[in-house]
Amino acid sequence: MKTALVCGAGGFIGSHLARELVRRGVWVRGVDLKMPEFSPTAAQDFKILDLRDRENCVAALAMPDGSAPDAVFQLAAEMGGMGYIHSAACEIMHDSVLINAHMVRESALRGVKTYFFSSSVCVYRDMKPGEPAMAEDGAYPAAPDNDYGWEKLYSERMAFAHARRYGMKVRVARFQNCYGPEGTWRGGREKAPAALSRKVAEAHDGGTVDIWGDGLAVRNFIYVDDLVDGILHLVGSDLDFAPANIGTEEYVTVRQLLETIAEVAGKKISFRSVDGPVGVASRNFSTARIRSTGWAPRHSLRDGIAKTYPWVAAQVAAAAAAGRG
Repeated sequence: MKTALVCGAGGFIGSHLARELVRRGVWVRGVDLKMPEFSPTAAQDFKILDLRDRENCVAALAMPDGSAPDAVFQLAAEMGGMGYIHSAACEIMHDSVLINAHMVRESALRGVKTYFFSSSVCVYRDMKPGEPAMAEDGAYPAAPDNDYGWEKLYSERMAFAHARRYGMKVRVARFQNCYGPEGTWRGGREKAPAALSRKVAEAHDGGTVDIWGDGLAVRNFIYVDDLVDGILHLVGSDLDFAPANIGTEEYVTVRQLLETIAEVAGKKISFRSVDGPVGVASRNFSTARIRSTGWAPRHSLRDGIAKTYPWVAAQVAAAAAAGRG
């Protein structure tokens, strides 16, 4: 891989992926509706383009010499945390399907060798705590908990359909909950680790924070550097027509996540249950397929929060100092 297009390079995972690709000697074009929010892009070239329009996908794919990139990493999507997913189903399904339909089609027509699509474990059904780990084939018969999951399933199938017809190498990863520095931490689209880190940072020692529901929903969280490493292991693998779950095997309740953040912060924090979208009761997925590539996560939840919480706390302090908190 000498050249790559990273769609969604202005976002959290996409910006980290672009940085790692450049570190590995790849020439990267980043494309998004916005530049990365918290640090300059690592991409050698960055274009502000709305990939819902086919013509913009064509422009994104045209490398400076007129050729197509060796690889396309398609992470551009309309998405956010649980609150956003449950309030913006129409935007999520409409916008993301347009992006995925145009990008995979134009990539195939232009002879892109490798196409990566970022899917989600939201494609799976609701699970009960303690159920055996679900392998990737367990996504069918389909019963996602939300429309975000339905869109991801359709877009997976669209990508594999183009692989069969055009011979393009397609790799699909189903992401578990990702967190780390430089992720969205306020505004309604933040994920649970960032949202709870913000609340703990804003609370005084001995204070109370709100959580949606009873806090007993079981989740799995993967640190962003480990996720990026998993993506690149998958792209370099021979796992044809086989989506791969990328995540850890460390499962915690939302209450335990809060306790971990409070411990890192050095605070005693209580919680108050409030109404809000909780999502599924539990998720427990096999990572055997991605581990067959030689990949393994390097960060425990405690290790990752130890890197993430100080960054979020610094954003909270800076916003408060500027009068925007």
